[in-house]
Amino acid sequence: MTRSDPVVHDALWRGGWYRFAAHLASPNFGVRPRDARVDLLVIHSISLPPGQFGGDKVEQLFTNQLDWDAHHYFKTIEGMQVSSHFYIRRNGDLSQFVSCDDRAWHAGASRYRGRSNCNDDSIGIEMEGLEGDLFEPEQYETLTSLCAALMANYPIAHIAGHEHIAPGRKADPGAGFDWPSLQHSLGLSSRYLPRTPIPD
Repeated sequence: MTRSDPVVHDALWRGGWYRFAAHLASPNFGVRPRDARVDLLVIHSISLPPGQFGGDKVEQLFTNQLDWDAHHYFKTIEGMQVSSHFYIRRNGDLSQFVSCDDRAWHAGASRYRGRSNCNDDSIGIEMEGLEGDLFEPEQYETLTSLCAALMANYPIAHIAGHEHIAPGRKADPGAGFDWPSLQHSLGLSSRYLPRTPIPD
């Protein structure tokens, strides 16, 4: 079936929400600019507290329910209001917090492919992990399926890491992320991927 097939569209997407994700709506989002062309996927990594996996702290952060007093690290980010469109756990489970038709707050100050404010025209995907470390096969399996579905529904022309759109400020997902594997799994040419290698 083709990208424009309404049966495929209705089966996978409804108002920017992906069928195969658990939906946990975040209040942290906005309307995209009217002329925004959603053509960038941004890969992040996150764990709360850093290096601790499992639990529901990331979901709580994205939905403004995190108890800032529950861990000393949380005091360093107290009051932060952020979100991502998607979150992929270590076991491959997928959650969605913001409709892809809306603007999630994941990129911050950023610039890529000649454009700034990447939140305006990108879709953010958080991988549960620590920047620089390895990710699980189950995460790549979910990520590949998600990227394929996004590319069938949006004019995605670029996939980059947070480190590529905010160099010097962010370093995730880091050297442990397997870009060649993602490229191969999606059957993409190199023009979709970051142009410059990740610095050591």
